[in-house]
Amino acid sequence: MAHMTAAHTTAPAPTVGFDLDMTLIDSRPGIHACYLALAERTGTFIDADLAITRLGPPLAEELINWFPAEQVGPMSDLYREMYPDIAVAATPAMPGAREAITAVQAAGGRAIVVTAKYEPNAKLHLSHLGLEPDVVVGDLWAEQKAEALREHGAAVYVGDHVGDVRGARTAGALSVAVATGPCGAGELRSAGADVVLDDLAVFPRWLTGYRVAPGA
Repeated sequence: MAHMTAAHTTAPAPTVGFDLDMTLIDSRPGIHACYLALAERTGTFIDADLAITRLGPPLAEELINWFPAEQVGPMSDLYREMYPDIAVAATPAMPGAREAITAVQAAGGRAIVVTAKYEPNAKLHLSHLGLEPDVVVGDLWAEQKAEALREHGAAVYVGDHVGDVRGARTAGALSVAVATGPCGAGELRSAGADVVLDDLAVFPRWLTGYRVAPGA
């Protein structure tokens, strides 16, 4: 026992938070279709091709580009009402998403989803894809995500956007970024990400190493 080092000690399984859009799910096809449907319904031009290149922030931050400020609230409600029938079935899981959640849970940890997406629609996506995190919290963006991360004791937060990095750092969690969304690896590192992975496919291997040497 006297010769055991920290490198050979496995830490307790952590609670790991995950973002949703472009981290666990490729929401571009569904959101694109929903924006086109909203444009047709309202007679308002929306550049859906452009909109899906900047996913991450709350819906209102995108709609303000296409609607007067006083219409953003009602248009957000209409979009969310249309969303389940249009966007959910069109949205696949990101490669490695299922394995990432399973890796956390198989190690005895808890996998939680903390997202800016409207929570009922976030849950519909996860249910449709058969992804089963322990907790789902919606309607939180960037630094606001720290509220849920702290509440559930998340040691790690995985996301694809610089807003996710800010949320992790505000919560005092390790920021693990995946370069699968609108922010490139360099931008994520510059924002303060502790770890940058190409995608979730390598997350289970990273998690194993993290549990052997926490914070590595």
